[in-house]
Amino acid sequence: MTSTISFIIAFVLYLGLMVFIGLRAMKKNNSASDFFLGGRNVGPWTTALSAEASDMSGWLLMGLPGLAYLGGMKEAFWTAVGLAVGTYLSWLIVAKPLRKCTIAFGNSITIPEFFTNRFKDKSHIIAAITVIFNLLFFTIYVASGLVACSKLFTSVFGLEYHVGLVIGLIVILSYTIMGGYLAVCKTDFIQGTLMIIALIVTGIAVTALLGGWGPAFDKANAFTQNALNGKFGEEFQKAVAGNQSYGASSIISALVWGLGYFGMPHFIIRFMGIRSNREVKISRRIAIVWVVIALGAAVLVGTLGTAFLTETLSISGAETVFSAVMQKIFPSFIAGIFLCAILAAAMSTADSQLLVASSSFSQDVYKAFIKKNASEKEILKVSRITVFVVAAVAFCLSLDQSSSIFGLVSYAWAGFGGTLGPIILLALFWRGTTRNGALAGLICGGVTVILWHNLHGGLFNLYEILPAFIICGVVAFVVSLLDKNKDAEMLAEFDKYRKLED
Repeated sequence: MTSTISFIIAFVLYLGLMVFIGLRAMKKNNSASDFFLGGRNVGPWTTALSAEASDMSGWLLMGLPGLAYLGGMKEAFWTAVGLAVGTYLSWLIVAKPLRKCTIAFGNSITIPEFFTNRFKDKSHIIAAITVIFNLLFFTIYVASGLVACSKLFTSVFGLEYHVGLVIGLIVILSYTIMGGYLAVCKTDFIQGTLMIIALIVTGIAVTALLGGWGPAFDKANAFTQNALNGKFGEEFQKAVAGNQSYGASSIISALVWGLGYFGMPHFIIRFMGIRSNREVKISRRIAIVWVVIALGAAVLVGTLGTAFLTETLSISGAETVFSAVMQKIFPSFIAGIFLCAILAAAMSTADSQLLVASSSFSQDVYKAFIKKNASEKEILKVSRITVFVVAAVAFCLSLDQSSSIFGLVSYAWAGFGGTLGPIILLALFWRGTTRNGALAGLICGGVTVILWHNLHGGLFNLYEILPAFIICGVVAFVVSLLDKNKDAEMLAEFDKYRKLED
């Protein structure tokens, strides 16, 4: 049995299981609430692993190790720290209040619907603006998942880049359109488990094969020095040197990745779908353990991959370091199963994002503006069409073979964190937040992300999520203070929500 045949068998078995779960979950979708939130009846283990698997995406097993491969542990380490802290704080601060508040304010099942109900926005303008930003940044994020799938298929099977894109698109679409939230949560649970096992086993194996911690890091440092001396070519030398010059601004840019968790729709929606607030603590503990281990192992494999691989990867191929290491360590079939973890990472995020994007459009645009008396069946149909359209646009964005997984994720991450994050926090914790304040903050935050991302040099080298988060929050706060149109009913409902028991 050749290695290629072993890889194919492993991938077919895995992908077949994902589609099968989608078919089984399809039978349980009797309403929009079932399709979008699983009827708010998902247990703590599934919630935790689903949230983290959907959050990390292909960049965990490709983008982050690739970053560590090119520059050592500096940038990758500080980014991992920021993400771990952000994960913990979002579970600690946002999870219970968001679930409680979305139920109290009209049993909202999407973030745009929650904003509409929370701020008594009869015009639905705030929901429409939120949906626009959701669709924009989700499309970019889904494109990163498709790029990850394609790079995996290219590195493992030698497939042409665009063929890999098509395969990834078909599989992700199939079970997302069929199964909805339950299918996404169940597949993400399996994918999250596979991801953590692959990371732990590979991290331990590569460290042991290099002679233990000390010798392994000595060899990795030697690789970096050789790269800086130009041994692997001028292009590689520049890339490594660029990552070595790591000052305070760079550390801040890495740490503020954690702000994204407060506004990541496909992540925080898991808080809304959990079975009860009493189970949030269990999920939080599971989630933070998963995240710390996963991030640490990903950085470790990327760093030590420099010393472990006999051939130096190219700049564009650096994001395949994890798959290259696994193929060298394990027997073909076992490597194939573990390589499915990379596919799992990309798929688990893309499916969640497609589902949230479709729910936002069907509930908060189609039903609110186009057909207010749309039936449950019609909403489900529109949502499935939206999944297809967003995926198609993301496919077009991912056609460029030079696309960076980490770069695409970084842009989309800033978009969500800088627009939705501050408004979520203000909506949950400040009764004085008004509809006009929230709307102004959303727009200013979104525009800041887009402009800052496309400007370079000096202050603009700072990661755009930080200025966008600050501007969004400050504008929303100031406009709310100046806004004299305080809705008495809204204030009364907020006070009632705050008094509810967990």
